[in-house]
Amino acid sequence: MGWTLLGIISFLVLYVVSALLISKISVNSDVSQKDKEIEIFILSNGVHTDIVVPIKNEFKDWSKEILFQQTKSKDSLVNYLAFGWGDKGFYLNTPEWSDLKASTAFNAAFGLGTSAMHTTFYKKMKAGVDCKKIKISTEEYQKLVTYISESFTYDADKKVQWISGNSYGNRDAFYEAKGSYNLFYTCNTWANNALKSANQKASLWTVTDKGIFCHYQ
Repeated sequence: MGWTLLGIISFLVLYVVSALLISKISVNSDVSQKDKEIEIFILSNGVHTDIVVPIKNEFKDWSKEILFQQTKSKDSLVNYLAFGWGDKGFYLNTPEWSDLKASTAFNAAFGLGTSAMHTTFYKKMKAGVDCKKIKISTEEYQKLVTYISESFTYDADKKVQWISGNSYGNRDAFYEAKGSYNLFYTCNTWANNALKSANQKASLWTVTDKGIFCHYQ
């Protein structure tokens, strides 16, 4: 029992230290935003990172897939759409931290659940400590679109699968997604990889939002 306890403690210490150190290693650190015309944002709520993109431009009209009618407000007077990937059970059963159950956390940590995409419409974005604006090229944006699109699961008609009856507010909705959340691939890992796909500054690997935002000071 003592060796088991020591093994668990050693694993946790190694996990935390590795997460802290590796997240400081930057990729695409010399990327320039000069003369790039498409604005995207990285948005954090203090724990989780969203990738925020324009609702519509000449390369992608997200409103044809993520429907305004699937939100409580049904408000179409918006300009941005945020994407956040994560564990489906955690998303749907834990609207507040006080709602977190041990079984939900265990399933998420060890990849025993399925995943979901949380989408949120915004009228405007305000850059700040927890919201960083990034300018990318059209080619980079198209790569980002592909990455996000390939994270959804689709039905037989090649449409995203809305998880009806679930939302945190008036302008958000959930959809079925690919992959499985675990200790080594979290919501922030997904967002970090989204930035990598678009050739933007990112961590070599991270499980936290701080591992992303430390490269955008």
